[in-house]
Amino acid sequence: MKTIGVVTGGGDAPGLNAVLRAVVKTAVGEYGLRVVGIEDSFEGLLDETHTRELIAKDVRGLLPRGGTILGARNRGRFVERTPEGRTVLPEHIYREAMNNLERLGIEGLIVLGGDGTLTIAAEFDRFGFPVVGVPKTIDNDLAATELTFGFMTALDIATEALDRLHTTAESHDRVMILEVMGRHSGWIALHSGVAGGADVILIPEIPFSMEMVAQKVIERDRRDAQFCIIVASEGASLAGGGAIYQDMGGVDRAPRLGGIANFCCNELERITGKETRSVVLGHLQRGGRPNAFDRMLATNFGACAVRAFMAGEYGKMVALQAADIVTVPLAEAIAQTKTVPPDGQLVRTARDTGISFGAPDECQHHANLQETASATSTQ
Repeated sequence: MKTIGVVTGGGDAPGLNAVLRAVVKTAVGEYGLRVVGIEDSFEGLLDETHTRELIAKDVRGLLPRGGTILGARNRGRFVERTPEGRTVLPEHIYREAMNNLERLGIEGLIVLGGDGTLTIAAEFDRFGFPVVGVPKTIDNDLAATELTFGFMTALDIATEALDRLHTTAESHDRVMILEVMGRHSGWIALHSGVAGGADVILIPEIPFSMEMVAQKVIERDRRDAQFCIIVASEGASLAGGGAIYQDMGGVDRAPRLGGIANFCCNELERITGKETRSVVLGHLQRGGRPNAFDRMLATNFGACAVRAFMAGEYGKMVALQAADIVTVPLAEAIAQTKTVPPDGQLVRTARDTGISFGAPDECQHHANLQETASATSTQ
C-alpha cells in the first residue's frame, strides 16, 4: 500500500486534529506512505471530489488546535431516511465513492468518527475496501473502547460550568440547571455531576419524575441549603413520558433533542415556587482546545491506526482497553450504544454521597441499601 486517505466525520470533537497529525507523521515518517485528506467527510468523495495531500508541514501546530482542518460536513447522502423513518445505505453512492477513490489512487481509508460515521466505514469494508476506524465522540458512547477522545475535554468544560454555576446559585438562593450533551447516554452528565458537586443528575438511563426532583430541592431548603445544582443530559427522559424534543424531524432529518433544562426550570418553579434558571452548554462542550489527556489519546489512536493498516488489520477500529490500544472489529464497535449502567459503581457512589437521579423509586432504592447494610452489619 502506497497511498491512504483520512476522513473526519460527524460532529467536531477536541482531538481530531491531533489524530490527523499523528496519522500523517506516522504514515509519512515511519512508512513512507502518501496521505490524502478527504475534505468535508465522505461528501468529499462524491461529485467533484475535494481532497488534498497532507505532508508533515501541513500538520505542524495541530496538536492543541480544536476542530478539524478537513471539515466534517454531512449531507446525509451515505445514510438515507425513508418516509417510515428507517435508515438505508444507498449502494450507488458507495459505488461512486469507491470509483473516485480508485481514480485518486487511494488504496485504503482511516476514518475518524462516532457510530454514524463508523457505520458508513463498515459499509466500505463490506464492499471490500480497506478501512480502519478511530473512535471519536464526546459522549463516550462507543462500544468496545473504554474512552473516546474528546470526552475528557468535554467533561472538563462541563465541570467548570458547574463550578461557576455554584457561586451564582449560592449567592442568589436559586436552582440552577445545566443541560449537557448526551442523546442516548449520560456519561458527561454523570461524571461532571459527581466532579462538580451537583445535587441532582438526570440521565437517559434513569427516567426521572419532576416530583422527585422537586422533593430534593425542598429537602435542601429544609436543611438550610437554599440553592440547588442540577445537571441534565439532553436525552434525559421523564418516567412514562419520554425525552424532550425541539422538533420531531422529518424525512430528511432525525428528531432534534433539546429543551430539557428549560422544561425542568418551568416545572420546578411551578412545583416549588423557587427561583430557577437554566443554562444550555451546547456546542461549547465540543469546541476549542483538547486537554492533555485527549491530545495523548488522540495521538496514540492515530499512530496505532496506521500501524493497524500496515499490519493488514482492515475492518477494525482502534480502541482503548485496560490502558492498552488494541483493535476490534468495526461491527463490534457499532453493534450497540455504550450506556451508563443504572446500578454501576459511579451511580452508586453518586447516590451514596447524596446525589439524586430523580427516579420515582429513589426512596425505595435508599431503603433497600440501608436494609442491605443493616443485614451485613448484623452478620
